[in-house]
Amino acid sequence: MYQTVGIAGAGAWGAALAFCAFSAGRKVRIWAREADVAEAMGSGLGNPVFLPGISLPAIESSTDPGILRGCDAVLAVAPAQHLRASLGAFAPFLEHGTPVALCSKGIERGSLKLMTEVLAETAPLASPAVLSGPSFAIDVARGLPTAVTLACRDRDEGEAWMASIGRPHFRTYWSDDLIGAEAGGAVKNVLAIACGVCEGLGLGRSAHAALISRGFAEMTRFGVALGGRSETLAGLCGLGDLVLTCSSPQSRNMSFGMALGQGRLAPDILAERQGVTEGAESAPAVVELARRLGVDMPICETVERMIDGRLALSEAIAELINRPFREEA
Repeated sequence: MYQTVGIAGAGAWGAALAFCAFSAGRKVRIWAREADVAEAMGSGLGNPVFLPGISLPAIESSTDPGILRGCDAVLAVAPAQHLRASLGAFAPFLEHGTPVALCSKGIERGSLKLMTEVLAETAPLASPAVLSGPSFAIDVARGLPTAVTLACRDRDEGEAWMASIGRPHFRTYWSDDLIGAEAGGAVKNVLAIACGVCEGLGLGRSAHAALISRGFAEMTRFGVALGGRSETLAGLCGLGDLVLTCSSPQSRNMSFGMALGQGRLAPDILAERQGVTEGAESAPAVVELARRLGVDMPICETVERMIDGRLALSEAIAELINRPFREEA
């Protein structure tokens, strides 16, 4: 069990995970980028910027990454496209072998690297883990039942993580398939945008269900090509996360897709948002990596072309729904 747990990132998910670790009896330290967030969380005022209306205990917080010095384990919660910079800032304060659980979901643009690969480059002495699964931050912070995957190579380390942040309402299940856990989290955000477009267009629940099932096939092909296991992708961190993110406007990715389906332009939608829409950020990297792997991902490709303006809404409808007739498997 890890007695002192650090949280690198004080957005909604970071605050929710801090609550889990604190309520599990751990000493918690949070590195926040925003001074007002650090002050509020340190004063017991919760996180009014990213998690309004939720009461949280006072947790030691700072804008100095040095607050993570000496932590027994760290949860890295920065968005995928900002993770490299975040890891680089606090890596000098990690001791050799410190477990670092990656909680962001995506593929790094430019390098096309998984988050564990980014960790290996920026903090090579850390011991990697991946936390992923169907979980909205506000549900976790409210104590509503949630189950996620905690993937790391060593079972003992996995059990230590589960004992450190697991709660009766926040159940963690160990896996040794880090790649499968990462692949599911990265692709499901892009697929959720497609389902949002379907919802915004008013195409009905049957079309929505078809997109989820065909999207799951894309996710599985992609994860297996990377070296993950299909059974991992059929679990919480794959299918489970996909169903949640594709079925609720509470998801930033699905609500973004809904706005696209209503005819709005991606830059306008993103400009008025405070939080990061991971699927929009990662879609180009997911599609490019799939091409390099020789994996067919037509739904993700359609989403990527809609986001960058290369595909009109009317054309997107045809590409999402009017696929050629062929054998399913």
